Amino acid sequence: MRILVIEDDPKIQSFIALGLRQADHEVVGVLNGLDGCEKWEHEEFQAVVLDLMLPGKSGMDILRHMRNIGDATPVLVLSAKAAVDDRVSGLLSGADDYMTKPFSFSELAARIAAITRRSAPLSGENLQPSKLSVADVTVDLIKRKVVRGTKKIDLQPREYALLELMMRNPNRPLTKQLILERIWDCSVDPQTNVVDVLVCRLRNKIDSGFDSKLIKTMRGVGYVFQA
Repeated sequence: MRILVIEDDPKIQSFIALGLRQADHEVVGVLNGLDGCEKWEHEEFQAVVLDLMLPGKSGMDILRHMRNIGDATPVLVLSAKAAVDDRVSGLLSGADDYMTKPFSFSELAARIAAITRRSAPLSGENLQPSKLSVADVTVDLIKRKVVRGTKKIDLQPREYALLELMMRNPNRPLTKQLILERIWDCSVDPQTNVVDVLVCRLRNKIDSGFDSKLIKTMRGVGYVFQA
């Protein structure tokens, strides 16, 4: 797995990079926000470890920028800012997880594994590397662009992640628990209605204005993407 570490403390960055490389990951380390944003925007990574207090450009600004352009790469924020408001702000800005310093490497590695689990294919998923097409919906996996018919559809990162999951598993019912585990992490309350809200938002963008409805509810089971 190729991981970008944006951390301005050379000792912390070296510690993280050494541990990840020993676990057979490829690591790219950057010491400031401007270079980190440049690397992230123009290269491909499977995960990002992001400090918030960076010279040049703050980690929060980097995160918001990348989410605004539709990049859904899993992000673990690693920060000395431990207040609840800071953690909430980071998660609402698009982080997949938030850890505070000091930290243990074993926990950091486990959390990276958890946030990247959602992008790993399920058994039997369509493994087309660059494009997904179901009915008249096409997803460019490289540019992260979604089109239905001739209409371009703009999606937020979690909406995009859910659509990709559904289109990799067409006609396969996906339970709410599975969606929670793949789009969020295991710490989310399984009784929450976030899945229903997310599906509703995606359905409004994918199906609204079209005669054929592709996102269907299977009562007592979950949801299915079905032409």
